[in-house]
Amino acid sequence: MHLILASASPRRADLLRAAGYTFEVCVPDVDESVLEGEPARDYVERLAIAKATRATCRDPGSVALGADTTVVVDDHILAKPDDEADAARMLEMLSGRPHEVLTGVALRQGAVLVSEVVTTRVHFLQLNAAAIRWYVATGEPMGKAGAYAIQGYASRFVEAIHGSYSNVVGLPVHVIEPMWTRIKLAVESHPSRGIS
Repeated sequence: MHLILASASPRRADLLRAAGYTFEVCVPDVDESVLEGEPARDYVERLAIAKATRATCRDPGSVALGADTTVVVDDHILAKPDDEADAARMLEMLSGRPHEVLTGVALRQGAVLVSEVVTTRVHFLQLNAAAIRWYVATGEPMGKAGAYAIQGYASRFVEAIHGSYSNVVGLPVHVIEPMWTRIKLAVESHPSRGIS
């Protein structure tokens, strides 16, 4: 089956390539706003499903992969920062303490959809104001959930990680093959469901 990555994230594309997957990119138009009172797990899973469902430029029979990542601290969802001040605020919240990174992953072929949420716990060192100013000035926090990229300059802030590293980068690669197997089995059992 042909794989479609329903994401504009270069990090997700790099992770897929590194794992040996061949794919094409189709970026769907999805509103990533958090619904009022929406739990983080529901939020990332909803967006992953929406992306996989709306990747309309896929070929018949292809499998669309949607994913969405967010950072959670004290039940606060830290999505992508609005500006540098917002990025600094998020980094202050993460400083010296643990937080969770959640990624919703969805695979869809025709009427067959599978999804799950992967959680990784990350602990940051204590960050002083100068370190936060420096990091924000690099520009790296912009466009990143929680205002940091673990594979970039922010790696110097990470004291410990419990769970999937690739999940923190933006795609828990280890779940794709088992999910793909579930899709194949469902389509083989009911071939008509694999047709859009």
